[in-house]
Order: sequence, then structure tokens, then C-alpha cells
Amino acid sequence: MDIVSIIKKKRDKQALTKEEINFFVKGVTDGSIPDYQISALLMAIVLNGMNDEETFFLTEAMMKSGDILDLSEVEGFKCDKHSTGGVGDKITMIIAPLAASLGLKIPMFSGPGLGHTGGTTDKLDSIPGFKTLLTEEEFIESLKTVGIANSIQSEKITPADKKLYALRDVTATVESIPLITASIMSKKLACGADGLVLDVKFGKGAFMKTREDAETLAKSLLKMAPVRGIKAVALIDDMNEPLGYNIGNALEIIETFEVLKGKKVHDLLEVSVEIVKQMLILSGDGESAEERIYKAIENGSALKKYAEWIEFSGGNPKVIDDYSLFPSCQNRVEILSEQMGYVKEIDSYKLGMSGVYLEAGRLKKEDKIDYGAGIVLNKKVGDFVEKGEPLLTMHFNNTRISLEEIKSLAKIAFKFSEEKVERPKRIHNIIR
Repeated sequence: MDIVSIIKKKRDKQALTKEEINFFVKGVTDGSIPDYQISALLMAIVLNGMNDEETFFLTEAMMKSGDILDLSEVEGFKCDKHSTGGVGDKITMIIAPLAASLGLKIPMFSGPGLGHTGGTTDKLDSIPGFKTLLTEEEFIESLKTVGIANSIQSEKITPADKKLYALRDVTATVESIPLITASIMSKKLACGADGLVLDVKFGKGAFMKTREDAETLAKSLLKMAPVRGIKAVALIDDMNEPLGYNIGNALEIIETFEVLKGKKVHDLLEVSVEIVKQMLILSGDGESAEERIYKAIENGSALKKYAEWIEFSGGNPKVIDDYSLFPSCQNRVEILSEQMGYVKEIDSYKLGMSGVYLEAGRLKKEDKIDYGAGIVLNKKVGDFVEKGEPLLTMHFNNTRISLEEIKSLAKIAFKFSEEKVERPKRIHNIIR
């Protein structure tokens, strides 16, 4: 068996065997296959696809390319959550304490953001002292003690994916359902959880632009659950409009506190409650789930769990009540509406990029970010706005491009209607 024959076979639109895929992944992991041959096979896969069986074998081989976390010593149902990324998506920091306050264990690997979507670890890094890189022992101890463990993925978890992802990023081979599926699910399965809720987004602020494409990806992801025999469910979530009102790391963490203090942010609640509900259903404890979830917010138990998580992770739990402890910005600029009407559309991508240009996100992996920078929306889709009324406020110290360009980009993110506009629902489908 040799890599040239495998490349040729996929070039000629033939299915690869389990042995051939294992050979390829082993060569990626140990460095015996050079980058140019790896890239050639990736391009052949993008052009000619993979069937479900091939994708299954690829996911399994990538999962086994490194360590698989053993969480058997942690009691209770362990449920992970994965989002395909979006603007203002701070759901992890809401659902983790909510679910843990209801007795679930929430193990998660997260990463930094790149481009218009924010990263979970960047948001948590904005909490003074919070540790986002845990050893395996610390991860398990956090799960046992608090019920939540979130860490940057270690070098020992799916090393094949790290190599393949880096090459896909620079060889125009990202857009492939089998490669996306194997990348996501190999990492999720290596986390050691018993269950997984997938939040698959579509729209202008998402990787998948249409609901149909999101459902295709969701079904592909779910077919990989038997690789490690876990329970899984997928939500199809609209990301045409940013989630919540705040975009930017510290600003988003503050909004998660506000939601768990009882603020009715309709879209954040819709998605968060449904994810925790599905976690409880997967665990076999779904009776009166929604009622129990809202009660955990109302009685303060979810917020108390959040404080425990912050303190255990080395952070300062006083930030929950004293927002001045967060990084902040010297400059604030309002964008005013130039017309009267109902907000018909808010382009997530344009606002996400506006945040990046305010240094709340990265254009390149090496970019430094300003944890206090970002955008606070004053209006959402369905709201009425008067001419001259603020649409949003930008928080920044420095910018990556001119402020006028950022203001122009933020302005054109909004579209208006003279007719009343209904608030959009976020979750369009649940696939089991």
C-alpha cells in the first residue's frame, strides 16, 4: 500500500477502504506522508467526495490518532455540546452552568476564534485569572467538582486533525462535508462524553449558508455517533442575525451573566433552553425539562454554578456583580439610524467583521485581541426604530482599519421595512 495509489484511486472517484484511510491518517500523524501528497488527497476528496462508510472510517482513524479522554471515573451523564460557530454565540457559557446545576456533567474542548465568529476560550480569557488550558487531571477534577470542564484541546487529542485542518485552510479544501464531519466529530468523540448536542447554524453569519446545507451537515455528523457509541441530537439554528445583543469577548460574558440573572434575551433563551432540554432528554431525565431549566435560572442555582466554575478555574467570581473588573475601552461610538421603520434584517457577517476590525477578533491566528472591544446592539430584528435613534454602540481602543470604514460596514448591516416585522425564530429543526 502506498499513498500515490490511494490518491489515484480517489482521483478516479473510487471509494477508499478502511485500511487505506488508516494508512493515510497514520502517515499524516507521524509525518511519513509529505504535505504535498496530503494536500493532493484532500483536493481529490473535495472534488469527488466520500461515502458514509469512508467518512465513518476517516472519523474513527482521526479520533484514534491521539488520546481518547477516559471519563469513566466521573459519575453522572456526561454531555458535550458543539456549535458550528456564529456571531455573538455565547451559548456555551449559559448552557454549561445551567446543565450542571441540573446534575449533568459538561465536558468540552474549545478554541480561540478566527474571522467573523468568536471563540469560546477568548470569551473565557476575558475573565480575570480564568485558566482555559487544563491538564487531563485538572479537566477531570473540574468535571467532578463543578460539573463543568472546558479546555483548549491538548496536543495529544486528534493530532491528525490539527495537521489536516492547517493544510485545508491554505489549500482551498475546507468546503467538504466529509472532511468537516471528520474534523468536528473526531474531536468531539475523543472528549469522552456519553452524549452530544450539535448546534448546526445556517445563514449569513454561519459557515453553512442555507438551512438545507445545515441539515445535510447535521445528518452527516449524527451518522458518526456510533464510532464511539454515544447519543446525539442536532439543532438547526438560524444565524442570519447575531445571537443576543453583545458581540465581543468581555461584553458577551457580561450578557451571559445577565441572562442567568433573569434578563429575557429571547434568542439566547430559545437556543440555550432547547440545548439543555435536549441534554436532559439524552440523559434519560427529560421529564418537565423546560420547567426545571427556567427554575434553575429563577432560583439562582445556575448563576451560583457559574461562580463555582469561575472560582475553580482560577478566575475572580466577583466579576458576576462587578463588571468594572473586566477589560474595557476608552472609545465608544454610536451608529444612528438614518431612517424610521422596523428592523427587517441585521447581517451577522458584517457585524462580526466590524467587531474584528475593532480588534475584538482575529484576521490571522497571530493577531492579538482586545478583550474589552466589541459591539452592543440597541435594536434587533422586529424592533421599531426612529430616525436618529442608536442602532448600536461600538467599544474600542484601536482599530485594524479606519473607523469610518467600520462605521459604514456596521450601518449597511441593517435593513428596514415600513411594515411590522416578526421576530425570527432561531431553531428551525431538531434532527435525532
